Amino acid sequence: MKKINMLLTLALTLLLLAGCSMQPPEWAKPKKAATTGEMTIGLSISTLNNPFFVSLKDGVAAEAQKLGMKVIVVDAQNDSAKQSNDVDDLLQQGVDALLINPTDSAAISAAVQSANNLDIPVITLDRSADKGDVKTLVASDNAKGGRMAAEYLVKKLGKGAKVIELQGVPGASATRERGKGFHEVADKQLDVIASQAADFDRTKGLTVMENLLQANPDVQGVFAHNDEMALGAIEAIESAGKDIPVVGFDGNEDAINSIKQGQLTATVAQQPKLIGQMAVDAARDVLQGKSVASSMPAPLKIVTKDRAE
Repeated sequence: MKKINMLLTLALTLLLLAGCSMQPPEWAKPKKAATTGEMTIGLSISTLNNPFFVSLKDGVAAEAQKLGMKVIVVDAQNDSAKQSNDVDDLLQQGVDALLINPTDSAAISAAVQSANNLDIPVITLDRSADKGDVKTLVASDNAKGGRMAAEYLVKKLGKGAKVIELQGVPGASATRERGKGFHEVADKQLDVIASQAADFDRTKGLTVMENLLQANPDVQGVFAHNDEMALGAIEAIESAGKDIPVVGFDGNEDAINSIKQGQLTATVAQQPKLIGQMAVDAARDVLQGKSVASSMPAPLKIVTKDRAE
């Protein structure tokens, strides 16, 4: 009888142990709804060698600090392959949400889909991703900004004026959208005599503009898809001894100072710090189970010497 009781006790013990071992490991358990202080956000920036994106990063950092959130920042250095690897690293670190400012809207799609597979929400800033589930895009209306630039050049130079367009990084949504908006007006009211990529880079803007000036000495105006290229174009124009109006896009500090000094003519000014702030707020809302709009536009304005900040 004692032997039977011992066997029954042993069986019961084993059953209880088995029941305990059926609990799933911690990583497999569903996440509880996040509270603000528990959140860690990964921020992948296309480049920190551009004042606009530095301001965007600062906007993210300031809002995250205000809400008690942690931010891990990585700089893609305008390299789409590096950005994909950076995002993979952020995913491995277990971030709760991803904020991505894509270098290339197509190239970043695989990384977005990797985050989707892990149920990590993705929010894009300034530029979109071509594929994958993005909760929201926080950006200026780039097409509207392109139209604003063209309309300004028409007003300043008159219809039919010969203009050059400096494009951003091929494949970036901002390049496509700004160019699309610009041409909606320019193709009807201006004469676009040349259009070439300078990759949103000041040095390339200088080099490309030097070459375009030699090939198009009768140019009357320039639209650059960002301020960095516009400032490079100004250097080339001044070196050539010419006086040609240049319109940029972003409204960064260097551009505003250049406008005040009578060099850069105008810029379509964005609000990068506000974009960063809005993206953090959107991430918080998504993580707390709230719905967000598929796109969140930040306002734009033309800044000239008469209205320089």
